[in-house]
Amino acid sequence: MSEQTTDAAGSDEILGTDGVQGAVQVQAGGPDAVLTWDETVAAYDPVLGLEVHVELGTATKMFCGCPTEFGAEPNSQVCPVCLGLPGSLPVVNEKGVESAIRIGLALNCTIAPWCRFARKNYFYPDMPKNFQTSQYDEPIAFNGWLDVELEDGFVYRVEIERAHMEEDTGKSLHVGGATGRIHGADYSLVDYNRAGIPLIEIVTKPMTGLGERAPEVAKAYVATLRDLLRALGVSDVKMEQGSLRCDANVSLRPRKKKAEKQSEVPFGTRTETKNVNSLRSVERAVRYEMTRHAAVLAGGGSILQETRHWHEDTGVTTSGREKSDAEDYRYFPEPDLVPIAPTPETVEALRATLPEPPVQRRRRLQGEWGFSDLEMRDVVNAGAVEIIEATVAAGATPAGARKWWSGEIARRANLEGRELSDMGITPRAVAELDGLVQGGRLNDSMARQVLDGVLAGEGNPGAVADARGLALVSDERALGAAVDAVITANPDLVEKIQAGKVQAAGALIGQVMKAMGGQADAARVRELIMERVGG
Repeated sequence: MSEQTTDAAGSDEILGTDGVQGAVQVQAGGPDAVLTWDETVAAYDPVLGLEVHVELGTATKMFCGCPTEFGAEPNSQVCPVCLGLPGSLPVVNEKGVESAIRIGLALNCTIAPWCRFARKNYFYPDMPKNFQTSQYDEPIAFNGWLDVELEDGFVYRVEIERAHMEEDTGKSLHVGGATGRIHGADYSLVDYNRAGIPLIEIVTKPMTGLGERAPEVAKAYVATLRDLLRALGVSDVKMEQGSLRCDANVSLRPRKKKAEKQSEVPFGTRTETKNVNSLRSVERAVRYEMTRHAAVLAGGGSILQETRHWHEDTGVTTSGREKSDAEDYRYFPEPDLVPIAPTPETVEALRATLPEPPVQRRRRLQGEWGFSDLEMRDVVNAGAVEIIEATVAAGATPAGARKWWSGEIARRANLEGRELSDMGITPRAVAELDGLVQGGRLNDSMARQVLDGVLAGEGNPGAVADARGLALVSDERALGAAVDAVITANPDLVEKIQAGKVQAAGALIGQVMKAMGGQADAARVRELIMERVGG
């Protein structure tokens, strides 16, 4: 039994059977209790398993010819096959199979020379067939790995158990109620447009030995996988649209005792967190579930194997349904589809189309761009590698592209909780903005004003600069006159500069910039001041 004592602040001190003690939030009717992060990682060893579902970017669905365009009118992209109507027969999408093989190869997997589809008999309210066509014990790709590099250079090899083909379900819309979920809703609607879209599910083997780095490794894995899939061209991997979705399985096991190895300690009971639709959420969800599990275990309780729903707005998970293991489902060989048997020649031809691995690619780009390790780390942390590459390809200098994407735009994206790609500015526009600075039309202050206008939808950088009347003063006579006036008005600062205190020039530069309404080249102003005062 556990012992509990309550302090005046209203939090409980829990001492569990394993000797873990710490403050946990306990509120009647409120969120689940959590242990502090330091206490969690000190007492428990996390084990992760990540399941990533990737919607393939094929023109048609996996087993029929219906289009897959995102955002179409509900139930406008359906047919007897994806609606599961009697007498309809599926046909496998060849492009979907090729994409699956390329994904498997890019993940260093073995490609099965022969595999089949199965019927996963499980009731989905938004799956009209009442079964999902998937691969069970015969995945098309298995036993692979993907190296993940963290910002400090630490590399973790994520072992891939399988990558298998299946189809997506439809989408339910629960109307009424306060949460948007079925509980408390007045009624539900179903859009079957998504039903049948090709999916590849990538399942990791248990990820162990991560300790306190488990959340950041989870985030880095999904980010690296997303980069790889984007480079393969098999999906648009837009997490906000559901093209890439991550289910995070989390469990904790006690830290080893002196006489045992950590690998010999049995895994704990896992939970599967769903609805994780951003890289930031992957990290936060794993971290939260670890602290929630720890609070339950520290209090002498046990973990319920269940699905959990992630809530981006509150940063917590809530209980879903009790979770079955794979062997609890009923699978039957799909009688309407022939086996998939890619020839060795086909596999090797697809292998030749693979892009450069993400880690190697980043190292190559760092060398080409001339970035320091710290600068490249900032770019990677901002998720800006691809977008900077596209910006440089559009004509920007590497330094300028990095400055805007991992600086000002990244800052605004973080404040708004958005991805860089969702900020409403394109690589071409950033390249144009950089060109205006490099060409001497704008200084940094003006460029930020132009950026404001672009983000506000006022047009491209050149048009915004024209509309707002932003341009550096090119008239040397006007600039020289402003410099002369400031020098005359500040003899004390001039004396300091002439005495060797050149930092005093900063005050003069500031006054000139103010006099010119900020529309002067600060570097040129400095040159003119130093020429005139003889410093």
